Amino acid sequence: MSYRLLIALGAGLVSAVVFASATTGPLLMRMVLFLLTPLALFLAGLGLGPLAAVVAGAAGATLVLVAGTPLGALVFAVSQALPVIILTYLASLHRQSGDGTTEWYPVGRLVIAAALIAGAFASLTLLLLGADTEALRAALREMLQAFVDSELPNIPSEMPTPRLGPAEIDEATAIALALLPAASAISSMGSYLFNLWLAGRITLASGRLERPWPDLAAIVYPPVTPLLLALATGAGFLAGLPGMMAAGFAGALFFAYVLLGLAVVHYVTRGRPWRVFALWALYASLFVMNTVASLAIALLGLAEAIWPMRKLKPPPDGPPSQ
Repeated sequence: MSYRLLIALGAGLVSAVVFASATTGPLLMRMVLFLLTPLALFLAGLGLGPLAAVVAGAAGATLVLVAGTPLGALVFAVSQALPVIILTYLASLHRQSGDGTTEWYPVGRLVIAAALIAGAFASLTLLLLGADTEALRAALREMLQAFVDSELPNIPSEMPTPRLGPAEIDEATAIALALLPAASAISSMGSYLFNLWLAGRITLASGRLERPWPDLAAIVYPPVTPLLLALATGAGFLAGLPGMMAAGFAGALFFAYVLLGLAVVHYVTRGRPWRVFALWALYASLFVMNTVASLAIALLGLAEAIWPMRKLKPPPDGPPSQ
């Protein structure tokens, strides 16, 4: 048995243990663990190749099946293993151009692939929770009630824990039902891209990353992407489950344009003496005024498709690290 197979099996087992650990313990710790669940799988895929990601994903799903439930193994396979396999396979794609240079799969297309995968996972989440809107509402209300009864009292706070009655639970359920598709897709997409980036930096430092590190601030999306965002946003106004599923794709594609807007700002501020202050102000506005700032940055990313601002500034000598 080769060392590559052993490493891939170990990565899958680590990912499965982290996935299982994300179901117990304090809420914040569970969120962090769930965020980092695919990291070991990405490390195997980027460092050893897509086949290693397949082996790692299969090993992780098998462990979850043996130690847990078939539903848990299915969730692990669909939400963690399959996205990693697809993204690491795409990241490894390359071809030789006419002048002998190697062209790698564009990073912008990787971002859109992650958005589509996250939208599909959000749709699957909705189907698992309920077959229609009322079933979803009932499932979410039950989850919120369980959170209020078991989790909310354990959150450390100097303020007294508020008492939430049936009316407040119903109101919170309505808000959660409206936000669930987009929030689920955005969180999944953020997890995939963050772990892909982190695994890429780790494998680059170890010398095992096959492709050169890309210029992330110069990413571009396929020309059809604005149309996909428009269609998903329009379909999000449909009633019932189809509209909610479309809202998941719209949320992920919107997040893709937030990332593109950030890339534009990073690119056009290169070499400027005020760059650090501009970036600090940008990310501070995202933290303080999340919704308004995200919309403005996404519009900047959309405007790039019509008026390419990055072409006005000549590219630097070689891509920097950010």
